[in-house]
Amino acid sequence: MRRDPQFFRQPSLSPVKPAGNTLLVIGEGTISAAPDQAKIILGATTENKSVSEAQQENAAVINRIISAIANLGVPESAIQTVTYRVEPQYDYVEGRQVFRNYLVTHLLQITLDQVELTGRIVDAAVASGANSISSIQFTLKDESAGKNRALALAVKNAQEKARAITNSLSVNLNETPFKIKELFPDGVPRPRVYAMESSTTPIQTGTLSISAVVEAEFSYV
Repeated sequence: MRRDPQFFRQPSLSPVKPAGNTLLVIGEGTISAAPDQAKIILGATTENKSVSEAQQENAAVINRIISAIANLGVPESAIQTVTYRVEPQYDYVEGRQVFRNYLVTHLLQITLDQVELTGRIVDAAVASGANSISSIQFTLKDESAGKNRALALAVKNAQEKARAITNSLSVNLNETPFKIKELFPDGVPRPRVYAMESSTTPIQTGTLSISAVVEAEFSYV
């Protein structure tokens, strides 16, 4: 016999609100984690009055960069073009726009699982002709484990706050919240910087601070 879909609804994650006194608190938790992935955006810009020559010069530099990076053990799948532009450049002479040349910009994103290679990658790229380093970002490949740890700390912090308030009032707290909700004030990991020892270009990998905030409601008598 076919059952109506309403019988398969997910149960509520919050118990029924109890009768009596309730208390609303905000809990916060933060953990630190060392980054395990680096994303580097770099490449080359070339200028020439001939657009085809500017493109050819740029392609030669980019090919040298890719070859140098590959020689350090970076797989081709970790190298991706993120920007490619061809733009005419102009000067203004006595109020008139005068063509100067063409500017070709080609930027690559290199994704590294070995963050300790970051300085060597930058040095190899610059030695191969890279003249634009747009950004170096350190991240986590999987933030879920850190986020869950931060959430657990946030719930614990909410319980501690509720306990402190009810103790000051000389009332009894039910330490299991009847309702809890995650808040999202800031979903971006914040870097904490420290220096990475290296004989190459000094790069600061830092640590990442992952935060969680919850709103919890408790009952007390």
